[in-house]
Amino acid sequence: MGKHTVSLVSLGCPKNLVDAEIMLGHLPDDRYQIVTEEEQAEIIIVNTCTFINDAKEESIETILNLDDLKKNGNCRLLVVTGCLPQRYREELQEEFPEVDLFMGTADAPRIVELLESGLSQNDSLKAITSQPDYLYDHATPRVTSSPFYSTYVKIAEGCSHHCSYCVIPQVRGTLRSRSIDSVVEEVKRLTEQGVVEINLIAQDITAFGRDRSDGATLEKLLRALVEIEQLKWLRLLYAYPDGISDELLELIAQEEKICSYLDIPLQHIDNELLKQMNRRIDEQGVRNLIVRIREKLPDVTLRTSFIVGFPGESDTQFAKLQEFVADGHFERVGVFRYSREEGTPAAEMEEQVQERTKQARYRKLMKTQSRVSFRKNRELVGKVEPVLVEGFSEETELLLKGRSVRQAPDVDGLVYITAGQSDVGEVVNLKITDSSEYDLIGEIVEEPG
Repeated sequence: MGKHTVSLVSLGCPKNLVDAEIMLGHLPDDRYQIVTEEEQAEIIIVNTCTFINDAKEESIETILNLDDLKKNGNCRLLVVTGCLPQRYREELQEEFPEVDLFMGTADAPRIVELLESGLSQNDSLKAITSQPDYLYDHATPRVTSSPFYSTYVKIAEGCSHHCSYCVIPQVRGTLRSRSIDSVVEEVKRLTEQGVVEINLIAQDITAFGRDRSDGATLEKLLRALVEIEQLKWLRLLYAYPDGISDELLELIAQEEKICSYLDIPLQHIDNELLKQMNRRIDEQGVRNLIVRIREKLPDVTLRTSFIVGFPGESDTQFAKLQEFVADGHFERVGVFRYSREEGTPAAEMEEQVQERTKQARYRKLMKTQSRVSFRKNRELVGKVEPVLVEGFSEETELLLKGRSVRQAPDVDGLVYITAGQSDVGEVVNLKITDSSEYDLIGEIVEEPG
């Protein structure tokens, strides 16, 4: 009997990608073969996202596009997993009868049982959405799909914050932190396989350990991880502003392996809107935090995200946000148009902002930040930066590409290398010779200088 071919499409954030890799890791090699082309697959799995409307629409569009392979191609089993069925199981069953199986966010360990049931046409397991309480560990099988030199490690699952606009606690459950030993063991194994950059992720990495009784903290975890010899870069993603301690900042300053890079979702700067969002920090707290970070980490790269069009956001409040961004506090900014998510307090608020207003504010804020990014990148010209080489540029094989320590994978820009040679996965010293709003250009040099 031949192997069943499986293709997995993962949508949304890196946390979703880790979930997808865990699902693939549970598939026995003697019965399942992973393929990259959906057209070749007997089983197609779509790992969905439902964070905002755009993510839901992308998930639904992907399901519809793959339905043709179910009707006219090799696909025998179309499986939809993740946040979308966790939240909308009954509605999806009615809307997509062609989907053979729906799985929630905690059902990865059961994937083989569920696939076998689906292949045997057992309709009793068509929709499984368990309580969102699963937490993987170092012993969990995982097939990494990232480049061999860089990957994500999820240190906690769920969220115990209750921001008024967010559905994450509903679909992912409350905070569940892994043990420090478990994370260290996984990172050791990954570095032994050639990974040099570890990107730590969670809904809020600064909350790591708060739910545990063993004294685990993010700072203790980082101190253990930097002792791993093969590890070169350790990047911290998604740090809530009220959880950034002086101890954490001092640790980043002291440890060369920890990237001087923080991704801090702020969402707004107006006090009234921050209160309505149920954020645990106000404008002065945000401004004090930025000063504190810059004092302890003068060369830090700061990334943040903002929401435009939150219910009740006035022209004056948006103008305040735009001015705050124009002041140049951040090297990177992501902007989201507010998404009205049913079941959240914000969805019931009055003064919902019109879509065209949200779109206009989105464009204005992105344009404001692009000018800031351009200016900050120009200030790097002439400096020497550590760069992780990622391979040849898509435009031409005459150019190598990579990322500086200031650029996180998937969301920030790239560095284009115009002179010098290096193997993929090596960290080299690069002299910056030119820049654009988001990308850098440079030449490999032997030593910083």
